[in-house]
Amino acid sequence: MFAALPVAVLVIDPDGRIAHANAACEAMLNHAETTMIGQPYDAVLSPPDGYVDRRDGHGFAAFDIEIEAIRGPRIRVDFVETMVADHPGWRIVTLHHAPQSRRVAQGADRSAGARAAVGAAAMLAHEIKNPLSGIRGAAQLLASSGEDRELTGLITTEVDRIVALIDRMQDFTDTRPLKLEPTNVYPLLDHARRVALAGFARGMVIEERFDPSLPQVLIDPDAFQQVMMNLLKNAAEALGGLAQPRIVLTTAYRHGMSVSTGAGRPRVPLPIEICVMDNGPGAPEDIAEHLFEPFVSGKPEGKGLGLPLVEKLVRDMGGIIQYARERPPEMTVFRILLPRAKA
Repeated sequence: MFAALPVAVLVIDPDGRIAHANAACEAMLNHAETTMIGQPYDAVLSPPDGYVDRRDGHGFAAFDIEIEAIRGPRIRVDFVETMVADHPGWRIVTLHHAPQSRRVAQGADRSAGARAAVGAAAMLAHEIKNPLSGIRGAAQLLASSGEDRELTGLITTEVDRIVALIDRMQDFTDTRPLKLEPTNVYPLLDHARRVALAGFARGMVIEERFDPSLPQVLIDPDAFQQVMMNLLKNAAEALGGLAQPRIVLTTAYRHGMSVSTGAGRPRVPLPIEICVMDNGPGAPEDIAEHLFEPFVSGKPEGKGLGLPLVEKLVRDMGGIIQYARERPPEMTVFRILLPRAKA
């Protein structure tokens, strides 16, 4: 079973030497297990930045990083090291190809082009609303004077639909800073779950797999609630027509988890992990790399603004969000990593 795992795995003994490597690891590192066994870990693979400063007895994780195999090219991976609970000193290192855990923008920086696009969208939304209000008012006047009510009703409905779309665009272009505060996420998760089950996820199963010792998180509660509602609604819509639809909410504390907020910047600890998972088919492969870009959607009636807004809110709270397809069992995963509140 170990040899057949599709994920590259290294087993490290208490002396820091490689004890086992599976076939996927041999292929990724271009290195045979027989030549790796007994070698110091760093003689085979360059450790990621910050690895030497990890806390003893705790795991370590770094997402979307470049590491160098001594006998192979530089590779972009998600690096996760965990301790073996019943074997003190033993560690397991897993290496996931970065495309399998698609990273989105990190930090608050955007290119000048992106900032210009946001500004243009905000201005466009504001300018379009003015003539729309005039059109709607004219339609209402026609209806009150006895003109074709069906036609005027159609005009009013379509204007309202466009206004709703522009309102969502304006949410996306809102650059005001969020009010971050230490927060217990569990009441917020419970509220989002109950609202979902009472509405768009009625009849579905929403499982909870929570870490009971999760510390307070540094977030804007309203923004976090909006993020969770959007992700749960996306999951519910992806499960339409499935015989046994299932959504799973998980929380975890990831010791050593850190990410870079930009090129050349130090890694920032983001140990709070919150996942929304479902057993649906996932995003179409041709758009999976672009899910968090505006106006990209795999749904026939989708506007492509929900996930970009989620990404913006998470980023404004100092975190990141990832999309991945993971197995077994095969699940769609939206993983949020957030900073913990200082004691």
